[in-house]
Amino acid sequence: MEGSCHCGTVRFEVAAPPTRAGECNCSICWKLGTLWSYYHPRDVRFLSGLDQTLAYVWGDRTLSFHTCRTCGCTTHWQALDPARAERMGVNARLLPVFPGDVEVHHIDCGEHGRFWIR
Repeated sequence: MEGSCHCGTVRFEVAAPPTRAGECNCSICWKLGTLWSYYHPRDVRFLSGLDQTLAYVWGDRTLSFHTCRTCGCTTHWQALDPARAERMGVNARLLPVFPGDVEVHHIDCGEHGRFWIR
């Protein structure tokens, strides 16, 4: 299955369509509006534009979030720790899937994970 950022600069292919995805409430994922599908890096192939992403690392410096330099879509994250490099997140919102096709799991990063609305 092929996906891309909004402008098409970053194009990628995943081995299989996601059936599950994670909606994380940490401060960065909440603000990015991402919906993560998880793959082994060998199951994700970048067709174009990987060199056109801007990497952002913050907090405990365990993940590198990649965003298209042209349109600003967050495409994926990669683990920076080699011990955790067996998994990466791909933004499922950039794949041609419909909301009913993917089982969404809410990932609670704790009380300080985002700015809670009460």
